[in-house]
Amino acid sequence: MKPLFFNIREECGIFGVFGHPEASNLTYLGLYALQHRGQEGAGICSFDGEQLYLEKSMGLVADIFSEKRLKRLPGTIAIGHNRYSTAGGSSLKNVQPLIANYAHGPIAVAHNGNLINADLIKKRLEAEGAIFQSTADSEVILHLIARSKREKRINRIIEALQEVSGAYSLLFVANNELIAARDPFGVRPLSLGMVDNAYVVASETSAFDLIGAEYIRDIQPGEIISISKNGIESIQFLKSHKKSFCIFEFIYFSRPDSYIFEHVCVNTIRNELGRQLARESHIDADIVIPVPDSGVPAAIGYSAQSGIKFDFGLIRNHYVGRTFIEPKQSIRHFGVKIKLNPVRDLLKDKSVIVVDDSIVRGTTSKKIVKMIREVGGAKEVHMRICSPPTIGPCFYGIDTPTRQELIASSHIIEEIKKYITADSLSYLSLEGLKSLVPEPQNYCTACFDNKYPIEFPDDKSIQLELSFW
Repeated sequence: MKPLFFNIREECGIFGVFGHPEASNLTYLGLYALQHRGQEGAGICSFDGEQLYLEKSMGLVADIFSEKRLKRLPGTIAIGHNRYSTAGGSSLKNVQPLIANYAHGPIAVAHNGNLINADLIKKRLEAEGAIFQSTADSEVILHLIARSKREKRINRIIEALQEVSGAYSLLFVANNELIAARDPFGVRPLSLGMVDNAYVVASETSAFDLIGAEYIRDIQPGEIISISKNGIESIQFLKSHKKSFCIFEFIYFSRPDSYIFEHVCVNTIRNELGRQLARESHIDADIVIPVPDSGVPAAIGYSAQSGIKFDFGLIRNHYVGRTFIEPKQSIRHFGVKIKLNPVRDLLKDKSVIVVDDSIVRGTTSKKIVKMIREVGGAKEVHMRICSPPTIGPCFYGIDTPTRQELIASSHIIEEIKKYITADSLSYLSLEGLKSLVPEPQNYCTACFDNKYPIEFPDDKSIQLELSFW
């Protein structure tokens, strides 16, 4: 069944612990804090000094890991993963961590990102006799590690990563060692922390806050670290010629209370997005409301900058599952109303500014505008988007629609305004967005300007997608 409420999906979240007697419990809590990054499935792999233990399932973290199940994950080392299917199908076999057994013993991996040359490598390996157990691109890395002739495990991993291309923040666990690595562009965030003299690694620092861990530093682009009883060993395995942090992490993906990309506060940037949007596209109105939850900090910023009253004119139902039974009788705007509902007393006969993070296909925005007008009773609805028009798909770990499905790739703003039936529509400018982040040259903005920082392989599916533009 197609989702009734569509937006760009998050990527994945990873979390790891080394040297803690409750490693699996801490990993469970870490994944809980990173649930927003993946709600399709989750898994935890632990190591007790002798063997790896794995528990994974489809669904949400709190539903998967009971106390009984966590007890089946002994040891002082653990890694965990929340999944959205950015590569590979939606099935249990693709839920991570993935485990492989090779000549040097078992190894497990958790991956946030997307390998743009995975299909080409997989075809080559299959032609050489390799058998794949999943359709996840992450499994390619395990095969390359197993085939390496290097003696040390970390050197095998380095050799494998030097062959793949794309975005990856990775965690490995094997034989009393936790290994973390980040691609040379640093597309996805990855941070190192410490709690109770144990090391922790996470996609976002909000996971550290939940367990009381202290942030130490970011894993650097092109860096791999090995954590063992001997401490931390760091190797710059690939030179980072150009950093390309995903700027959409600030707009939508990361939690507002996280610090990412050299410890920059997400909430601060989102608030500034709204302020800049108000400077660029001010209009007289009675009230500013967000599309919750990602639009809230920007709407607060917009209100503060414009002097127009802020309030929660749309109430979100936080308990909507991934699937539900649709009524047989048609209900107007059902797909949006099951998740959002307007507060009529706030909106009736008002000129309303609605702040959202992005417009993807436009169908959801259209339903929201009509619902605010028809159910909420608003006199005018002005849409304000705190990002530039999304014109290109992401190949680096975000589950975006194809270019043909992105409304801004083939329609001007005036046409989009008419489609979503808003009285006015304004996006944040790309220049305005870049002005708000430190060292803007270090950010990937490909979804807004089609300037992809990582060179693509000779893959026909990717080239076809690119040629549309």
